[in-house]
Amino acid sequence: MERYYQKEIECASRDQIRAWQDERLVRQVHNVWDNVPYYRKKMEEKGLTPADVKGVDDLHKLPFVSKDDLREAYPYGLVARPLRDCVRIQSTSGTTGKRVVAFYTQHDIDLWEDCCARAIVAAGGTNEDVCQVSYGYGLFTGGPGLNGGSHKVGCLTIPASSGNTERQIMFIRDLSATILCCTPSYAAYLGETMKEMGLTPDQIPLKAGIFGAEAWSEEMRQDIQRTLGIKAYDIYGLTELSGPGVAFECSAQTGMHINEDHFIAEIIDPNTGEVLPEGSKGELVFTSITKEAFPLLRYRTRDICVLRHEDCPCGRTHVKMSKPMGRSDDMLIVKGVNVFPSQIETVLLGQSFAPNYQIIVDRVNNTDTMEVLVEMTPEMFSDQLSQVAEKEKQVVAALKAMLGIYAKVRLVAPKSIQRSEGKAVRVIDKRKI
Repeated sequence: MERYYQKEIECASRDQIRAWQDERLVRQVHNVWDNVPYYRKKMEEKGLTPADVKGVDDLHKLPFVSKDDLREAYPYGLVARPLRDCVRIQSTSGTTGKRVVAFYTQHDIDLWEDCCARAIVAAGGTNEDVCQVSYGYGLFTGGPGLNGGSHKVGCLTIPASSGNTERQIMFIRDLSATILCCTPSYAAYLGETMKEMGLTPDQIPLKAGIFGAEAWSEEMRQDIQRTLGIKAYDIYGLTELSGPGVAFECSAQTGMHINEDHFIAEIIDPNTGEVLPEGSKGELVFTSITKEAFPLLRYRTRDICVLRHEDCPCGRTHVKMSKPMGRSDDMLIVKGVNVFPSQIETVLLGQSFAPNYQIIVDRVNNTDTMEVLVEMTPEMFSDQLSQVAEKEKQVVAALKAMLGIYAKVRLVAPKSIQRSEGKAVRVIDKRKI
């Protein structure tokens, strides 16, 4: 039997959802006009006032907001509440330059945790379950979001955070964890480790997993489900909007329901900004209509996907988004961390290398790997092998400091990386996702 955390909302009629969105959008537009000078200026540049937005049909009139706007307004330029009313800051992982810093009132946190609770209940969670949250805690939204959602559901919550695989497995077994929340690649690694320990799926107490923060394929889902003996659910979110729980998968596993009482989703042509009809593949844009401290209108996620309204066997009526099918920018997500080629270029130029490099991303044993090929200058190429090895170590350390994750570095001969007549091929992504 399908369970719901807030059935009257999750199964509301389309007319009711639209009424909520119309009312909340109008209120949010007035909110940013009155309280965020940065927004007011963007609206004025388009000749808009709050009176021009009477509901969702007028959403397309509003200006887009991008990550560049968030960097330009850093740190407080998009905050719509006095700081005394804000109780939490979260931040993105590994973005270029200044990181995105998002602010929350207590009400924002309550609504965010409700969204995560909906995802846990959709995965079969109840107050009888033990939920092990193995996403990172701290500034990263994964741990705090699912931790709060687990509390709202009433699960016994294990705030394990990420890493320390032996302890993770010990807790899963000793505390009889039934729901696991982490990145899909880490879930796969846990599964492989338990398999190597001789554990069969029926000896693992887990029944469900909620996995997000990085792209993963249907094949990877099936592999995780087989190894751990669970049902594996997808979850989607961005720090800029709140964190995980913007959308979540139900028992049908045919896309993620967007929490439309909090977020309005659009699909646009990434080149022209034109809103595309339902069922079109394009860039996902979100408007947060209930966020108090850090409301974003028409935020360009750069994720490519498809939206569909369809009857769902689970009974939920909120629109579904497909798994992201790629990016409209050059960002990579490696081990759940945002990586831009420009970050790597910054490091290499700082180490006096020529800006000729190539990033090779792969997935080995269900774990992301990243290798950076870097062309040496002719002077470096004449160095002794020991000096080359030392330079590689220096670049590895500098990339770790910039990105927060390990990347293998291989220094190669000058002009050995293939040149392109068009845009340089900086990234080769071999992952089948």
